[in-house]
Order: sequence, then C-alpha cells, then structure tokens
Amino acid sequence: MSNLFVLFNVKLRKQQPPQRENNRIGNPALNIFIRHKHTDNHLSNHLLQLCLYLGRRDFVDHVEHVDPIGTFSAIFTLYFFFIKLWIQLACAFHYGREDLDVIGVSFRKDIWIKRIQMHPFEGTKPPNTPMQDALLKKVGDQGHPFTFDIPVHLPCSVSLQPAPEDAGKPCGVDYEVKAYIANEEDETDEKAVKKDTCRLIIRKIQYAPSELAAGPKTDLNKQFITADKPIHVEASMEKELYYHGDPIPIKVKVNNETSKVVKKIKISIHQITDVLLYSADKYHKCVLNEEFADQINANSTFEKEYRVTPLLANNKEKRGLSLDGKLKDEDTNLASSTILLPNMDKQIQGLVVSYKIRVTLIMGGGLLGSLTLRFASLHFISMSQ
Repeated sequence: MSNLFVLFNVKLRKQQPPQRENNRIGNPALNIFIRHKHTDNHLSNHLLQLCLYLGRRDFVDHVEHVDPIGTFSAIFTLYFFFIKLWIQLACAFHYGREDLDVIGVSFRKDIWIKRIQMHPFEGTKPPNTPMQDALLKKVGDQGHPFTFDIPVHLPCSVSLQPAPEDAGKPCGVDYEVKAYIANEEDETDEKAVKKDTCRLIIRKIQYAPSELAAGPKTDLNKQFITADKPIHVEASMEKELYYHGDPIPIKVKVNNETSKVVKKIKISIHQITDVLLYSADKYHKCVLNEEFADQINANSTFEKEYRVTPLLANNKEKRGLSLDGKLKDEDTNLASSTILLPNMDKQIQGLVVSYKIRVTLIMGGGLLGSLTLRFASLHFISMSQ
C-alpha cells in the first residue's frame, strides 16, 4: 500500500492540468483544489484536483429538440482513486432567499435532475465529440467526458430582476452542472461535502427560427356623437418575431374624417410574465414608452412607420422584470418570449414570458383608444451555432 501511495504522488507531480492561458480549445470553467481525507487503512490526506471544463456555457432550444450538453463538451480531470465521482445536471426554480433554508424553509423546486456516475463508469460510454477528444489529448487518461440529453419540454433560463436592495439569488429558472464525490451509490441523494464539489451555472436559450410568420395587424373605428363619420386607425408589423436589441418597426395609418385633431401618438411595449410554479402571480412591466408629436388634422389621412427599441439598459431599476439567465457578472438582456409546443404542460415552465405593443392616439379631449399587437422577442442564433 505504501508503494501505491508513492506512485500516486509521482503521478500527481507529473500530470499537470492544462494552463488557463492556452484557450484555443476551451478554458476550464471551474478549477478547485481539494484536500480530501480517505478513510481506507493506510491512506491519509492527499491533494486532489477536480476540474470542470466547458467549451461554452450556452445551449440552444430549437423548439423540437435541444442541443445535448456534450455538443459544447464538458470534461473533468481527476487526480484521485478508490472513490466514486458523480456528475449532475439539474434544472431548478428558485423563488426565495437561499439563506432562509437554514430555518427549514426551502424556496427551491427541482424541475428535472439527471445524474451520471463518472468514476468508475458504469454502462456503455457514448462516442466522444471532437471537442472532448481534443480535451482528452490535453489532460490524458484521467479525463472523463460526459454528455447529457435534455428533454424538449424543459424551460429556458430566465430570472426576475431584483430590486437594488435585494440580496441573494433572484427568482427564476436556472441550470447547474455539478461534479461531486460520493463513496457509495446511495449517497447521491445526500448533500455532498462542499469542499468535494464543484458546480457551474449554464444557460438554456431559445432559438429564433429563420422562417417567420406574417406580422400582426389590428384596427380601430371610433365614432363620436358630434361627428357623422368615424376615425379609423390601423397598426401593423411586418413580422411577429424580432431579435433582442433590434429596432421594431410599427406602421400606423389614420383616416380622420372627423372635426377633431389628434395631438400625438404614444407607443409602449409591455412585458407580461406569468409565474406558474409557486403561485398565480402575473407581472406587467412597461419596458418602453415613447410619445411622438405627430399632429393629425381634421378630415385628413396620415401614415408613418415608427421604430422603437426596448432595452434592458433603460429598465435597470424595475423589480420583477424578466431577464434571460445571467452568468456571473456578464450582461444579459430582456427575457426571450416563451415558445410553447402543442399539449406542453405550462406549469413546468416556471415563468412564461410574452410581449405586446400598444399604440395610443391622444386627442385634445383625452385618449382616443389603444390598439394592441403581440410579438415575440428572441436571440438571434445562426444554424452554425
């Protein structure tokens, strides 16, 4: 046994993890040095290293299928023996402060969990991806690639924006990859020791299809008691789907056959979030509100295309605004619209996000009326990604 321990130390010194600056293949997303105490006979404390490598941290929901985690390649490097290593992918919904868990109140609901025993591996290993093969050449025989297949019905990563004074993890849906040590198989359901665990948040984002349906169109006829003829207003959009950060064109047509004058036109964009898992909350947030001083005189016609762009930068202080999942301190954006398949259970989505545009005409005596157009806002992701 002592000879084995010496060999272990020699291998530990010879095999070094890939350096962070060589990032042509993929940087280690998490690199933790662990002091682990083994209880078997003559083995005592020894230095362990548990590394989790990801080629990228975003995976795409194509509506009808989801990219497997192995597509963007994850791998660990192991420098220990005689114990079991597990990897877990969990989709969870958080709806409260994690620090309150110490009083026995849990504000987390696991939507989906899958675990794989990585060391020693049981069963038949799937073929490696090119990214995994490249990483294996760098880390050697102690690398263990893994792949997760994600069901299509799981929600995308989304969170509710907290107020500036709020602390802790925000309410929302996230995905976590976790590697942890467990000596026995039945320990996989227990909380792993924190020092023997490394974890990483990843994101599931919605793919915007290239084939788009025709845009929405709506109209309004308003008849006044003092006028023989009405005023007709029409609002339309070229398509129903737009990418985050792109201007949204809205065409407005007015046929004013009355003696009244339209003073200005107001366009607003609203985000509606239905919270389904823990309550029946609904959040209505105005993410854009612009007024245009276009006067429409009596007995005249008017036609103009307006371009508006809703941005998170203009809504940083709004508590309860839905955002796409955030990775550490990286910038994010307004949440993508939720795309539901036929017969899909909405409850499992956690948060369902939608958008609408409201076009309002303002006259001297007040509001003429509003027209509502519904649209989807998504990420632009090319098929090559």
